[in-house]
Amino acid sequence: MLGVGETEEQVLDALKELRKSNVDVVTFGQYMRPTKKHMKVDRYVEPAEFEKWKKVAEDMGFLYVASGPLVRSSYKAGEFYIENILRGKANPARGAKAEVLSKSSTIETSSS
Repeated sequence: MLGVGETEEQVLDALKELRKSNVDVVTFGQYMRPTKKHMKVDRYVEPAEFEKWKKVAEDMGFLYVASGPLVRSSYKAGEFYIENILRGKANPARGAKAEVLSKSSTIETSSS
């Protein structure tokens, strides 16, 4: 979530740590205060900043990035991740996983 008082350096450091851990999916959304008992919104993030973080994350090798004010962590993540795997964007070290996913998807599709 963006808009909670984070710095650019903190966001970039978090992305680097996620890539070191082989995380392939990342989402950026606007923090929205659910109730007055919760932390206040520090700032509202401009659309251009969401686009910037999307490009930064993609350039770092994330296979799927969702970035926008209404995006949440589960925002179609599974659906788009599998699509990217099947399109061959998978990390070469994970090629076997992509092949297995591709074969199981073909089996599911042909048996439906």
